Amino acid sequence: MTALHWSTARQLRDAVGAGEISCQEIVRHHLNRIEALNPALNAFLTVTPEGALKEARRWDAARAQGEPLPPLAGVPVVLKDNLCTRGVRTTCGSRILETYAPPYDATAVERLRAAGAIILGKANMDEFAMGSSTENSAFGPSKNPWDTSRVPGGSSGGSAAAVAAGLAPLALGSDTGGSVKQPAALCGLVGMRPTYGRVSRHGLVAFASSLDQVGPFSRTVEDNLLLLSTISGHDPRDSTSAERPALDGLMPDDGVAGLRVGLPKEHFGEGVDPEAAEAVRLCARLLEAAGARVEEVSLPHDDLAVATYYVLADAEASSNLARYDGIRYGLCASRDDLAEQYEATRGEGFGAEVKRRVLLGTFVLSSGYYEAYYGRALSARALCRQDFEHAFERVDLLLGPTSPTPAFSLGAKVDDPLAMYLSDVFTIPSCLGGFPGLSFPCGFSSSGLPLGAQLVGPKWTEGTVYRAALHLERVLGLTDRHPEAA
Repeated sequence: MTALHWSTARQLRDAVGAGEISCQEIVRHHLNRIEALNPALNAFLTVTPEGALKEARRWDAARAQGEPLPPLAGVPVVLKDNLCTRGVRTTCGSRILETYAPPYDATAVERLRAAGAIILGKANMDEFAMGSSTENSAFGPSKNPWDTSRVPGGSSGGSAAAVAAGLAPLALGSDTGGSVKQPAALCGLVGMRPTYGRVSRHGLVAFASSLDQVGPFSRTVEDNLLLLSTISGHDPRDSTSAERPALDGLMPDDGVAGLRVGLPKEHFGEGVDPEAAEAVRLCARLLEAAGARVEEVSLPHDDLAVATYYVLADAEASSNLARYDGIRYGLCASRDDLAEQYEATRGEGFGAEVKRRVLLGTFVLSSGYYEAYYGRALSARALCRQDFEHAFERVDLLLGPTSPTPAFSLGAKVDDPLAMYLSDVFTIPSCLGGFPGLSFPCGFSSSGLPLGAQLVGPKWTEGTVYRAALHLERVLGLTDRHPEAA
């Protein structure tokens, strides 16, 4: 086996099953690595060594007694800190929930525990998932392991940084407009945003309920499917959960011959880093060489997507975050007057970006402006979704850059919200339609930073997406390249 911290989840699982290593050895190794590297990366907000070792002992005892082991027994996982964990604080990267410990596990967390996964802790994130760099966290930014002067992306930047640095082989994030795919690209990982409704949102702290989805991070395509298959499937506790069975976890491995792939011309224009565009075009040529058919397609309303997203998402955030009032849970800034208490609690507890989005969302929902902004945004969302549906009448998958640039420097965009919002210009459009999309490593810039390509398919076609990504992963041969600092 390779070094434990670069071993895949499947390698670790198989080694545990064969008795080659104990779960406790795996967990201690990763906990030691977290202790050594996390001070520089700030990937974790909470580490849970006692709980992790307790679970490791449980599975070691089960193996010693000859009991069959579940599919992820002994495999460490990191959770974005907006997934509820029973008795373990869930901050959402915000001071308003700094000491909040939920009384229940999110459905995705329940399914991980049942599968034998060992949770190491909770990962840093942009406050309430609002950001593209993890610089909006109330607990300081996470750093990119490939270059600690740069961002790991966001809002799931802590999860991505943890996997990229070998602090865990797997992590969960959440994706509203690109918060799994974009950090996966910036950190050289595989990151999947599944079809909306594929994974239960029960226990995922809400940002924008019509957009939020839980998604997996990994270093390989195979591991990504393994994790997604574990957490997917219908959940009656989530009204938006699709009545579909869980993915079976069997990797489609029948090549790409006959696959029809579209290159959206809007994703290769002005503002795209030339190295990022060329790395994606190389992927297109590799698919063609293996028998796929590649053609240019158009998403004519693509230029509406970012503005549409920030109207709809902020409106939903305004509604969802109204529950943080200092009365029921979280921070309470005690005042004699109730209105003053509300104002003080939210003023002290929310950061600048959250306040900005709540104010914008409240405005677009207000009387006299609802139809002018929110109503029009709903119509624009339908147009964006129809663009994808029309493209999928001609092709099976879309291929393009995940991010317009490699990881940018810490602080480069914090004073320019519009520039920060455009970091997700290529991930937002498919999110508006609820389509599955996967980012995978497709190369490196001349400065040694990872570049990511994005595959998007029709709803419920994660298998086709993984099939194409697996082929490209094999021919590109990038899985053994890791950050030198890690």
